[in-house]
Parts: sequence; structure tokens; C-alpha cells
Amino acid sequence: MRKYLNLIMILISIATIGSGLVQLIMPAFVLKIVGAAINETASHFFSIVGMFMVLFGGLMLHTIYSPVHNPVAVQWSALQKLGAFLAVGLGITKGIFSMAAAPVALFDLFSGLLFFYYNHYIKRSDENT
Repeated sequence: MRKYLNLIMILISIATIGSGLVQLIMPAFVLKIVGAAINETASHFFSIVGMFMVLFGGLMLHTIYSPVHNPVAVQWSALQKLGAFLAVGLGITKGIFSMAAAPVALFDLFSGLLFFYYNHYIKRSDENT
């Protein structure tokens, strides 16, 4: 089980880094996909969000490959994902994003919950070793 869970965590982390890089470098492209207004201010702040996605994805990837489990890093990465779910969900309900952003929100919700599960599972595995 741990092998597959680690693989899923790695894939989510890589996806977070990759999508964050795209958002950082080409914010207008991503804003268009999610149906948001495209202007200089929105692009600037969307780039900042992309930077934090890269940082948290990198943190999670680094944590997975670390020989010592770091539950604090996993917990904060999970909270970042759940925060992203709430932020995108609010953006949809306020009409800032179109429903095209819903899969992004759901991916973040799934990822955040899975990160919490991963943290719990790894902790139990460490206790049994």
C-alpha cells in the first residue's frame, strides 16, 4: 500500500509544481481557462499564487523523498490544498471563475484529504517499525 500511496503523492506533487509553473509563467492562459477576467492585476496575483503552488508542491516532494517523515510539512501542504479548494470554490460561487474551475477545486480537495491520510498512514507505519 505504501508504494502506491507514495506514487500518488509524488504525482500530485509534480502536478502541483507543473501547474504552478504554468500559472506563474503564463497567468493569462490559466485565467482564460478558468473563465476569469484577464487584466494586469489579476495576472500578477495569479502568478504569485502559482509561485506558492510550486513551493508547496516542492515541499511535499522533498518531504516524500526525505528519509525522515516530516508530519508538519505534510500537514501544511494538506492545508494549502484545502485552502486552494475553498478559494477556488468561493471564486466559482462569486462568479469570478466559471464552472471550468470546478475540477481544479475538486482536485485540491481530493489532494488535501489524501495528504492528511498519507500523514496518518505514514505515522502509523513509523510506529509499527
